[in-house]
Amino acid sequence: MDATEIQMLYAAGERNFHNADLSSACLSCVDLRAADLSRANLRHANLRWADLRQADLRWADMRGADLSWARLEGANLEAANLRGAKMPDGTVHD
Repeated sequence: MDATEIQMLYAAGERNFHNADLSSACLSCVDLRAADLSRANLRHANLRWADLRQADLRWADMRGADLSWARLEGANLEAANLRGAKMPDGTVHD
């Protein structure tokens, strides 16, 4: 699944992207509010300016992802692997 496909599916009302492989995908500025991205592979994904408010990111692999300026309010990040991810405030998660 690539960025274009996920955006089209989301626009069509799909919210379940559980286990999706989006590693290294360019998802900058994507609107994924309230999407189920639990256990998704988002390693090294470009999520700059992404709207992930209320998204389910439990157990997601987000190692090395770029979350610069991303909206994460209300997102469930329980057990998400954020090692090396660039966070919205510019810090790198250890």
